[in-house]
Amino acid sequence: MKNIAIYPGTFDPITFGHIDLIERAARMFNQVVIAIAVNVKKQPVFSLEERIELAEQALNHLENIKVVGFSNLLTDFAREHGANIILRGLRAVSDFDYEFQLAGMNRRLAPQIESLFLMPAENYTYLASSFVREIASLGGDVSQFVPDIVVTALRKKTLIPDR
Repeated sequence: MKNIAIYPGTFDPITFGHIDLIERAARMFNQVVIAIAVNVKKQPVFSLEERIELAEQALNHLENIKVVGFSNLLTDFAREHGANIILRGLRAVSDFDYEFQLAGMNRRLAPQIESLFLMPAENYTYLASSFVREIASLGGDVSQFVPDIVVTALRKKTLIPDR
C-alpha cells in the first residue's frame, strides 16, 4: 500500500518550521502533497500562486513532494489525490484542542483517512507565519525563520522596509 500524506495549510509564507515537518514527512511517506489553501476567512499577504511558487522553490530539494492549491473540502481533496493520511503540525499544547476537533470531524467525513500529528523540531515550536509577517512589517530580520526566497518576496511586498 502506498502511503500518501496531505499537509494542508495557508503557508503565508512557508517557514523553516513547515519545511522541517515536510522533510521529515518526505522520509516517512511515499508522497507528501503540500495542500495550499485558499482561505476566504484570511487575507493572505501572498496570492495562492505566489504561495505555491514559494513552497515549490523552498522544497525543490525533495523528490517525493507535490505542491498544489485547493479550495474544496480537505477530505475531498485528500480522496482526489489518493491520500490516506492528513498530516498536521502541533507546535504547542494550545494547538491540540483545535487540531483534535478537526481530526474528529475529518474522521466522520472520511473514516478511511487517518490524521497524523508531528511536532516540529524544538527550535521551531514558537514559529508561526503570522509572527514572520509581523516581524517583517516592523523591519525585523526574518532570515532565521524563512528561506532567502521568502525574505526577498516579503521585501517585494514591502513588508520589509529598505534601510
